[in-house]
Amino acid sequence: QVQLVESGGGLVQPGGSLRLSCAASGSIFSFYDMGWYRQAPGKQRELVAAILSGGSTNYANSVKGRFTMTRDYAKNTVYLQMNSLKPEDTAIYYCNAKLRVVDYWGQGTQVTVSS
Repeated sequence: QVQLVESGGGLVQPGGSLRLSCAASGSIFSFYDMGWYRQAPGKQRELVAAILSGGSTNYANSVKGRFTMTRDYAKNTVYLQMNSLKPEDTAIYYCNAKLRVVDYWGQGTQVTVSS
């Protein structure tokens, strides 16, 4: 199993930046696919960015060019650098670790983009 602890959420103005962190422990971090998801009120949870165990990355079309996901193996931590934030980015952001069909989730951190 893996435990995930998120941090970095908060209130930011449109056009601003924020970096989310997710620290993993409890298992072999490198074996897991890692992802950031978000869920806005009344909407489905959606994948924002992912780094697979093999090293490949992918992003939702809505965040390409603005968000960057990185993975620090030495610190067992993944990050989501969010730039040029828009009000539409407002959501609860969740860190996810997946091994086969088993998912582990962080507690979620609120990101609010508002003037």
